[in-house]
Amino acid sequence: MKKYEEEFENTLSPLVVIEEAGRCLLCEDAPCSSECPAGTSPDKFIRSLYFRNLKGAVERIRENNILGGVCAHVCPTESYCKKGCSRSGIDKPVEIGKIQRFLTEYERKLNLNFVKKTPLTKEKVAIIGSGPAGLTTASELAKEGYKATIFEKSEKLGGWLRYGIPEYRLGEEILDHEINFIKEQGVEFILNSEFGKDITLESLEKEGFKSILFATGNNTGRTLPIFEGKANVEIAVEFLARIKKQQKNDIGKNVVVVGGGDVALDAACSAKLLGAETVKVVALETLDKLPASEEELRIAKELNIQIIGGFIPELVEADKIIFKGTDSKDKIETYCDKIIVAIGQQSNLDSSVRSKKESNIFFAGDIAEGDKTVVWAIKRGKENAKSIIEFLGGVK
Repeated sequence: MKKYEEEFENTLSPLVVIEEAGRCLLCEDAPCSSECPAGTSPDKFIRSLYFRNLKGAVERIRENNILGGVCAHVCPTESYCKKGCSRSGIDKPVEIGKIQRFLTEYERKLNLNFVKKTPLTKEKVAIIGSGPAGLTTASELAKEGYKATIFEKSEKLGGWLRYGIPEYRLGEEILDHEINFIKEQGVEFILNSEFGKDITLESLEKEGFKSILFATGNNTGRTLPIFEGKANVEIAVEFLARIKKQQKNDIGKNVVVVGGGDVALDAACSAKLLGAETVKVVALETLDKLPASEEELRIAKELNIQIIGGFIPELVEADKIIFKGTDSKDKIETYCDKIIVAIGQQSNLDSSVRSKKESNIFFAGDIAEGDKTVVWAIKRGKENAKSIIEFLGGVK
């Protein structure tokens, strides 16, 4: 049995990576790149690798995506770049994510640094939240000479990347490495600073910030009335954050996870890796429509986690939970000492702030419209940086 801290996905060897790059058709229209929300441009870094220019390949990744290493570990490529790969019409798509992972690990091991520093001579911008959207926005602003400051309520940077994604999927040393690039760009970070408590719109404006971006994410888990007040119930986002903070007691021997998305699978796999004897995942969606990524499902299968689709919780009574079928009269009765609820998240950002229409206030990441993946948050971060720059008069 693997440990929670051990990564499940092994990096490809140099020989295999070169062979995989050789399968690329070098398409002129590069459908893989057009399918990447973050604009990482796989065609460019694969082309460089194709001609054995490893450093050039890394540089292509980093100039387009400051969180390229993070994406290489957590992006559901089957929904984006691999889906667009023209090779699919011949045999199977190029393993773009694995190539990107090899290159960013090569970069980290050789301590390469292709980040270009720009003198920060322009206006100050405040960013609330250090998740992928906030980090990307800050980096893009720094490239253009703006003084970006990220305010983070926690004691460590990264937001959901730090406190939501399990160690076996994204090691903290990878995240720290990426954040250091952003620090080297001159972005300032202020920790243990919570909006509404330590800082306000008024205080930020008094400090000279000309624009403010909220990138606080959907950091509060949803629940259902039948789970409220139950001692053996824990919300998935709280469970994942707790174990990332090394508070790994009370995992449970027999665990039931309610939900079928990536957060549900993260919680289920984490519980199993941390010592749970049995873990079941019960989802509203049928098995053929589970929203979890292929990688999450693969890991769950490897850990012998049972996944049941097409059922919703009906009754929780002590250590017993009963589910009923969504399209049938079937019922499931199971016993457990731990229930983890993963049925979605919501923002705890005050609605009065979210409803503000001031032109200098922007919103990004999970609290904005769009997909809720890391790669989509990066896309939103880039878009918001452009909007802020335009607002500040930097685009003519």
